[in-house]
Amino acid sequence: MEIRPLRYFVAVAETGHMTRAAEQLGIQQPPLSQAIKALERELGVLLFRRHPRGVALTDAGRLFQVEALRMLQDMAAMKQRMARVAKGQAGTLAVGFTSSAAAHRFVPEALRAFRRAHPDVELQLREDNAAELTEALDAGRLHCGLLRVPVARPEGLRFETLLREPVLVAMPSDHRFALARSKASRPLPLAKLCEDGIILVRRPGAPGLYAELLAMCHAKGLRPRVVAEVDRMMTNLNLVAAGVGLSVVPASMTGVHAHAIAYTRLADGGQLDAPLTLVSRVEEDNLPAQHFAALLRRHASENPGS
Repeated sequence: MEIRPLRYFVAVAETGHMTRAAEQLGIQQPPLSQAIKALERELGVLLFRRHPRGVALTDAGRLFQVEALRMLQDMAAMKQRMARVAKGQAGTLAVGFTSSAAAHRFVPEALRAFRRAHPDVELQLREDNAAELTEALDAGRLHCGLLRVPVARPEGLRFETLLREPVLVAMPSDHRFALARSKASRPLPLAKLCEDGIILVRRPGAPGLYAELLAMCHAKGLRPRVVAEVDRMMTNLNLVAAGVGLSVVPASMTGVHAHAIAYTRLADGGQLDAPLTLVSRVEEDNLPAQHFAALLRRHASENPGS
């Protein structure tokens, strides 16, 4: 059923007169009468009783008036919602992030700013490792993601470094390096790190921050002993706290398990650092996602040291 006959019907029902309704609608009376008759044929009921002074609703007409008004109101509301969607003021935004990216204060600050600016956009948040997030973005299950070092670069995705921060060595608080306060207060040499088992956050053999750490060790002739490779940063720190081994983590993770983990700088880490990377689709047509990416870029440029 088309919307226009409903508008015609409501106008006739409210005025009780074909000619006055036609004037109100800005059309001629004959086409209006024909439209009402066509609507009655379509519904199979008589909606109006004609009399010399105009028309009156039948019982069926009064019932249909309720339904017609509801349908017109729903249509108006839908148009308003779609107008907001067209402006990126409503809709859905699916954002993924790694646990280490979420630990950086930049991320919750940006999410709060976006919620304030776009309160009618539904945020769907997902935490996963970098590989899973990248696959989800490439498959269209996410609109954008925040991770550290990319582990894959599918052709249809864009990777932008928003911020960079140093990495720190995380060790059990009762480790000999941590207990020697004079040593713990100074950066830990890479060779010392390699004396113990190292925990990596990655899929075995995957590129990224921990692959760079291993490459740096090998370049210096060091042979690190990898005791575990895990999917998530929090699992990594849980294992460090349990005394399984040492690891390197972004500086923003400092404070996690503060009672069980000591953090210190890496003495000869070279260019090793932890970026915060925005991943988005090159041909993204979701306006909330475009607005969110623009907000992230703007916030990062205004707060480069955050």
